[in-house]
Amino acid sequence: MVAVQNLDLIDRAAAEAFVQFAKTTDKFERYENAHAQRVAVIADEIAQEFHLARHDRGSLYAASLLHDLGEVASGVLSDEERLDLARHPVIGEREASRVGADRAAQLLVRWHHEWWNGAGYPDALRREEIPLAARILRLADSYAALTDARPFRPALTEDVARRELSNGAGIEFDPAVVHVFLRLEPFPELDSFAKIEIDGSLEDTVVKPRAGWDLFSSFSQ
Repeated sequence: MVAVQNLDLIDRAAAEAFVQFAKTTDKFERYENAHAQRVAVIADEIAQEFHLARHDRGSLYAASLLHDLGEVASGVLSDEERLDLARHPVIGEREASRVGADRAAQLLVRWHHEWWNGAGYPDALRREEIPLAARILRLADSYAALTDARPFRPALTEDVARRELSNGAGIEFDPAVVHVFLRLEPFPELDSFAKIEIDGSLEDTVVKPRAGWDLFSSFSQ
């Protein structure tokens, strides 16, 4: 899955460079599939539902591709520095600046681990103190991670991942962002990479969303 349809949100040369950084971070994070590019598409779909301005969508797109850049940079830090988990987004902010992302994108990278209830990091922002685009990125990153396999766990199905997001609404995630996400129409980047067992063998499966995508949503309008 390649976020080609979003390349016109920012300068094409920058977008292509950011995609290459995204591939590097995905490999470092040991994702089996293109994680950051998938996050970028999911985040932009949510952003459009909130009618974010085009320049804000561009900053969110860049931040989505670069959000884990601090993880790669952290790989060259001392063991003591790596123990400080909150350094990852702060280092990511610095690295995003270094590779030419705009200031808004840099701050989104910094704040993509902030939680709605204030329990996130690095700045313990809460509720509307966290920019909407950062709240969107928090959810998009989480969904993409949950539905992709990592060396330490298998991918979750779409239904299970959506349930996890619903359970985290009002705690980790902005309830309004969860509500909008659960009502998105299907598109390829939402497909899970979960595997199911069929006749003793594992096969990839795409769990098709149920009508309305609001099965687990408790935030009806």
